[in-house]
Amino acid sequence: QVQLVESGGGLVQPGGSLRLSCAASGSIFRIYAMDWYRQAPGKQRELVATITSGGSTYYVDSVKERFTISRDNAKNTVYLQMNSLKPEDTDVYYCHADIKITIGFRRDDYWGQGTQVTVSS
Repeated sequence: QVQLVESGGGLVQPGGSLRLSCAASGSIFRIYAMDWYRQAPGKQRELVATITSGGSTYYVDSVKERFTISRDNAKNTVYLQMNSLKPEDTDVYYCHADIKITIGFRRDDYWGQGTQVTVSS
Protein backbone atom coordinates (compact mmCIF):
# COMPACT_ATOMS: atom_id res chain seq x y z
CA GLN A 1 0.00 0.00 0.00
CA VAL A 2 3.00 2.26 0.61
CA GLN A 3 6.38 2.12 -1.08
CA LEU A 4 9.58 4.00 -0.31
CA VAL A 5 11.95 4.13 -3.28
CA GLU A 6 15.51 5.34 -2.75
CA SER A 7 18.02 6.61 -5.26
CA GLY A 8 21.35 8.41 -5.37
CA GLY A 9 23.84 5.98 -3.87
CA GLY A 10 27.11 5.06 -5.50
CA LEU A 11 30.89 5.22 -5.34
CA VAL A 12 32.58 8.48 -4.41
CA GLN A 13 36.09 9.51 -3.43
CA PRO A 14 36.86 10.74 0.09
CA GLY A 15 35.88 14.38 0.42
CA GLY A 16 33.22 14.02 -2.25
CA SER A 17 29.46 14.46 -2.11
CA LEU A 18 26.34 12.44 -2.79
CA ARG A 19 22.64 13.22 -2.53
CA LEU A 20 20.21 10.48 -1.58
CA SER A 21 16.51 10.72 -2.34
CA CYS A 22 13.57 8.69 -1.04
CA ALA A 23 10.09 9.06 -2.49
CA ALA A 24 7.03 7.66 -0.76
CA SER A 25 4.01 6.61 -2.78
CA GLY A 26 0.74 4.77 -2.31
CA SER A 27 -2.27 5.18 -0.04
CA ILE A 28 -0.76 7.94 2.08
CA PHE A 29 -2.87 10.08 4.37
CA ARG A 30 -0.07 11.74 6.29
CA ILE A 31 3.70 11.37 6.69
CA TYR A 32 5.15 12.15 10.09
CA ALA A 33 8.91 11.88 10.72
CA MET A 34 11.20 10.73 7.92
CA ASP A 35 14.65 9.35 8.64
CA TRP A 36 17.82 7.97 7.15
CA TYR A 37 19.53 4.99 8.72
CA ARG A 38 22.68 3.14 7.71
CA GLN A 39 23.95 -0.35 8.31
CA ALA A 40 27.22 -2.14 7.72
CA PRO A 41 27.40 -5.95 7.41
CA GLY A 42 27.19 -7.58 10.82
CA LYS A 43 26.35 -4.33 12.59
CA GLN A 44 23.17 -2.79 13.94
CA ARG A 45 21.26 -0.29 11.88
CA GLU A 46 22.18 3.24 12.98
CA LEU A 47 20.01 6.35 12.85
CA VAL A 48 21.81 9.00 10.81
CA ALA A 49 19.31 11.85 10.59
CA THR A 50 15.65 12.63 11.24
CA ILE A 51 13.32 15.34 10.02
CA THR A 52 9.86 15.88 11.49
CA SER A 53 6.79 16.95 9.53
CA GLY A 54 7.41 20.46 10.87
CA GLY A 55 11.00 20.53 9.67
CA SER A 56 12.89 19.96 12.92
CA THR A 57 16.05 17.94 12.40
CA TYR A 58 18.36 15.65 14.34
CA TYR A 59 21.77 14.29 13.35
CA VAL A 60 24.05 11.68 14.86
CA ASP A 61 27.25 13.36 16.03
CA SER A 62 29.44 11.67 13.41
CA VAL A 63 27.64 13.40 10.51
CA LYS A 64 26.91 16.84 12.00
CA GLU A 65 28.16 19.73 9.81
CA ARG A 66 28.59 17.30 6.87
CA PHE A 67 25.13 15.87 6.16
CA THR A 68 21.86 17.76 5.66
CA ILE A 69 18.41 16.17 5.73
CA SER A 70 15.49 17.92 4.04
CA ARG A 71 12.03 17.05 2.75
CA ASP A 72 9.55 18.15 0.12
CA ASN A 73 6.12 17.47 1.59
CA ALA A 74 4.39 18.13 -1.72
CA LYS A 75 6.40 15.32 -3.30
CA ASN A 76 6.43 13.01 -0.22
CA THR A 77 10.21 12.92 -0.61
CA VAL A 78 13.10 13.12 1.82
CA TYR A 79 16.69 13.92 0.85
CA LEU A 80 20.09 13.43 2.45
CA GLN A 81 22.84 15.69 1.16
CA MET A 82 26.16 14.16 2.16
CA ASN A 83 29.29 16.31 1.89
CA SER A 84 32.91 15.75 2.93
CA LEU A 85 32.35 12.02 2.78
CA LYS A 86 34.73 9.72 4.63
CA PRO A 87 35.52 6.02 4.14
CA GLU A 88 33.74 5.30 7.42
CA ASP A 89 30.50 6.60 5.86
CA THR A 90 30.50 3.49 3.63
CA ASP A 91 27.28 1.61 4.37
CA VAL A 92 23.91 0.68 3.00
CA TYR A 93 21.59 3.64 3.62
CA TYR A 94 17.91 3.05 4.34
CA CYS A 95 15.03 5.47 4.24
CA HIS A 96 12.36 5.17 6.93
CA ALA A 97 9.04 6.95 7.36
CA ASP A 98 6.25 7.03 9.92
CA ILE A 99 3.09 7.05 7.78
CA LYS A 100 -0.65 7.03 8.33
CA ILE A 101 -2.40 5.40 5.39
CA THR A 102 -5.84 6.19 4.02
CA ILE A 103 -7.14 2.65 4.55
CA GLY A 104 -8.39 2.49 8.13
CA PHE A 105 -6.08 5.41 9.01
CA ARG A 106 -3.53 2.91 10.30
CA ARG A 107 -0.14 4.31 11.23
CA ASP A 108 2.98 2.19 10.60
CA ASP A 109 6.71 2.24 9.94
CA TYR A 110 7.85 1.85 6.35
CA TRP A 111 11.35 1.17 4.97
CA GLY A 112 13.06 1.60 1.66
CA GLN A 113 15.08 -1.15 0.00
CA GLY A 114 18.44 0.41 0.81
CA THR A 115 21.06 2.06 -1.36
CA GLN A 116 24.80 1.39 -1.20
CA VAL A 117 27.15 4.28 -0.50
CA THR A 118 30.85 3.51 -0.93
CA VAL A 119 33.54 6.07 -0.12
CA SER A 120 36.89 4.95 -1.46
CA SER A 121 39.83 6.21 -3.45
